[in-house]
Amino acid sequence: MGKFKNFLNSVRNVRKTKNFSRVELVTQNNSNFFLWGNRAYDSDTVRACVNAQALRFSKLSIKHIRETIVDGRKDLLINPEPYVKFLLEEPNPYTTMDMLLYRTSTQLSLSGNAFWLIIRDTNGLPTELYFIPAKSATDLYDTNGNLVYEFILANGKTYRFASEDVIHLRDDFAENDIFGSGKFKALAPLLEIVETTDSGIISAIRNSSVIKWLLKYTSSLRPEDLKKNAKAFADNYLNISNSSVGVAAVDAKVDANQITPNDYVPNALQMDRTKNRILELFNTNVKIITSTANEDEENAYFDAVISPKIIQLKNELTRKLFTRRQRGCGNYIAVGSFNLQSASLKTKLNFAGMVDRGAMLPNEWRESLGLAPVPGGDTPLRRLDTVAVDEGGENDAENN
Repeated sequence: MGKFKNFLNSVRNVRKTKNFSRVELVTQNNSNFFLWGNRAYDSDTVRACVNAQALRFSKLSIKHIRETIVDGRKDLLINPEPYVKFLLEEPNPYTTMDMLLYRTSTQLSLSGNAFWLIIRDTNGLPTELYFIPAKSATDLYDTNGNLVYEFILANGKTYRFASEDVIHLRDDFAENDIFGSGKFKALAPLLEIVETTDSGIISAIRNSSVIKWLLKYTSSLRPEDLKKNAKAFADNYLNISNSSVGVAAVDAKVDANQITPNDYVPNALQMDRTKNRILELFNTNVKIITSTANEDEENAYFDAVISPKIIQLKNELTRKLFTRRQRGCGNYIAVGSFNLQSASLKTKLNFAGMVDRGAMLPNEWRESLGLAPVPGGDTPLRRLDTVAVDEGGENDAENN
């Protein structure tokens, strides 16, 4: 009986726990995001890593899916609403979805954050999507604890948008409650090494052509005569257009000595290690950025780097483009990649078996082969020797 009373008391204590604002769970109020990635993008290695991700991200296919129940069976409608279909094909009058995805991936890789603004009509339906070229962003909260983003754009103007009108993608999302932290802290010292090495190479190339020969005269000459004789020596023996046979003749008045330049040559091993560390930071390798990866390597990169961003984009679009009521009626955004372009011909041909089983549309398979769509190719097919279990099959076999 005593244990039961203790249990009741604990329940009462739980009920008496004070109500707290959702903002109290955000441990870093008024935190900031700053764009720093333009400097990193100047590095050829970083640019190659970023472009490798952006090119793959821009090929994603985004569709509106609606799940319905017809005669007790689940049915999927693809792009049932024209306004959503056109929004996902042409986000705004100035860009297409692939261009928007490319810029988004680039910004996300460089700074750890990327933002889209949702423009809605008078009925609250989304009509346009715009990339927000933010130089900085701050999280603010209204009196109800709702998140509001404050952006400072490249032109210096400041705008505030409610969270429900902003698609926010994050990378390296660990140190901050709202914003991704990016790779600045880890990448900065590596970029400093690369810049120092590149500067040393440039200086070595410039210094290698300063002085190659030293003419020492046995008698004193006026400065203008020294310059005249040095120019004559260079024109006669160092000019590649000269018809000299490769032999220089001087008299006893001058000693001609060749100076061996001590060029600075960076340590090749150190350069390779620094470059590999940058590649590892972006979770990539030389084969990926040079498009020489095989099928398994490409799939591994896609699963590790692109797939997490796909999931994040799908969730953000679904919860920001549709109300809870709409989501409850089976509406969601599907983001995927028909990632057979990098597959071998053998793998592509093996997928033909998925077409006659209804797992893949004929036109989807033709697209992987680089072929044009055909009429009726968007209708699922199924072999005659296959049938759903509840349509026969096992029941007929048991009766026989």
